[in-house]
Amino acid sequence: MSTAILTGQPVPGSPLEGDLRSLGFDVRVASDAADAETLLAAVPGDQRVAVVDARFVGHVHALRLALTDPRFAACAVPGAVTAKPEARPELTRALRASAGPAGAVVTLDALPDDIAAAMESGATDVHRPDLGTLVATVPSDPQSRNEARQAVAAVDDEAVRLRTAVKSRDGFFTTYCISPYSRYIARWCARRGLTPNQVTTASLLTALIAAGCAATGTRGGFVAAGLLLLVSFVLDCTDGQLARYSLQYSTLGAWLDATFDRAKEYAYYAGLALGAARGGDDVWALALGAMVLQTCRHVVDFAFNEANSDSTATNTSPTAALSDKLDSVGWTVWLRRMIVLPIGERWAMIAVLTAVTTPRITLVVLLIGCALAACYTTAGRVLRSVTRKAARTDRAALALSDLADNGLLADSFAALKRGWPLPAPVIALIGGAAIVAVGAFTSYGSPWVVVAAVVHVVLSGLALSRPLKAPLDWLVPPFFRAAEYGTILVLAANADVNGALPAAFGLVAAVAYHHYDTVYRIKGGTGAPPRRLVRSIGGQDGRTLVVALAATLLPASDFTVALTALAVAVALVVLVESISFWVTAHKRGAPAVHDEGEPA
Repeated sequence: MSTAILTGQPVPGSPLEGDLRSLGFDVRVASDAADAETLLAAVPGDQRVAVVDARFVGHVHALRLALTDPRFAACAVPGAVTAKPEARPELTRALRASAGPAGAVVTLDALPDDIAAAMESGATDVHRPDLGTLVATVPSDPQSRNEARQAVAAVDDEAVRLRTAVKSRDGFFTTYCISPYSRYIARWCARRGLTPNQVTTASLLTALIAAGCAATGTRGGFVAAGLLLLVSFVLDCTDGQLARYSLQYSTLGAWLDATFDRAKEYAYYAGLALGAARGGDDVWALALGAMVLQTCRHVVDFAFNEANSDSTATNTSPTAALSDKLDSVGWTVWLRRMIVLPIGERWAMIAVLTAVTTPRITLVVLLIGCALAACYTTAGRVLRSVTRKAARTDRAALALSDLADNGLLADSFAALKRGWPLPAPVIALIGGAAIVAVGAFTSYGSPWVVVAAVVHVVLSGLALSRPLKAPLDWLVPPFFRAAEYGTILVLAANADVNGALPAAFGLVAAVAYHHYDTVYRIKGGTGAPPRRLVRSIGGQDGRTLVVALAATLLPASDFTVALTALAVAVALVVLVESISFWVTAHKRGAPAVHDEGEPA
């Protein structure tokens, strides 16, 4: 139970107390500033507390946004301020500062606003939600109170609440084909006490059932799989809308939402491959290639965004100017969002193709679409980077280094050479291209694969011998991902035995989970996984070398066993550590990071 302290002269007939109680607050009334401080001190330290002006007039949803959002330690709107336990000391200090010296005659008028201002002057970050058409005000006389009440009556806050439950920026398919009705499903869930995490889990289970239907290899199974994949996506949109509608944000929920999205899609790829195999068509290489390409696309997104998240410089390049000009034309905005093939468009395409064609056609079209999208987005980001005059911060350089995922071997070579003449992305590209090309164009068991892997390990270290602060250094993590995943793919394909490619699929899935987990931790401000974890699973360099050694030293049938064992070992280590970390982070109230932009 949270506590709300009402201050100022009570207003007869005001619904404020009832509104606060409907939001889960225990309401107490302060007679003066000293009484307010006493009441504040009596609230248990582990509870949220709010100070609200008794004259407040506004929508219930305005109060909800201001007083119940779990993402912010302190929050305020005119006439109301709140603080979570971690910000309680600052609120107490601000209350004392606003109340004046001991024994002084203090009015409670505008006390919540004074407290919020005092907290901000003390360097506390007080979030002020964008209310839009919602009303939140403190009238000073009967006439202005009447006008405020009329303004409240003129705006349907439930309609605003439903509208703002939808992401402000989304793909075309999601915006026009899903969100118009999924928001009402979200409201239905909220009124029945369902949580976003429960809806997220339902979406995962639905997608897994869809993958199982695809794995049957029958036309009926493929049709059912396509329909269930769309249902899963509706639920995937609903969980975020439910979180925004009811402000049920959580660290665990943000992690589950992001992680399950990847698990659903990649499990579906595996289902398509299994279904094709039942019909005598081996498409495991295509399924693995689709997962590799999609994961590398995400790494490009994450690395570029992290590299520029701290930048304050304005990009005045011709590329940026053209982008801004295109954004001013309505239809080009939607076209550009569709070109990048975000999750809505991608899943709709996969679902339709699954129902009416074959797994091979579905995966080939998916690969072509994702490749074109990757070229479009990466080219634009490269152009922006080379023309952007902005200094890379130490935090951004550290994030890129963490995303690189180098292990002990590469770290050792990084310490040997400083001031390597070639740019880091060029070094990473040479090493990655060498190992993938040698693996692809030599026969299974060739010792040259190990030689190329050693070269890749050395160059991986040299690429990180200096801080990644150059304009294009954000390309280093994607190059490393492409090298590791591509090596596993080509060596498994060269083995040409049953089970090699499915085992490789499992290994890439396990490693990709670790890389996604690293991204979500960095985005959440909790830092990358500990170095001991990275080194225990070899780092990208160590794993690539191990796979190369296994392909050279083991028979093809034993290589499949080695890939399977490595996949199980990596999955167990990273899952145990990751689940423990996120559950602990949730319990200690770490900030929740929910994607409000365009989904990938």
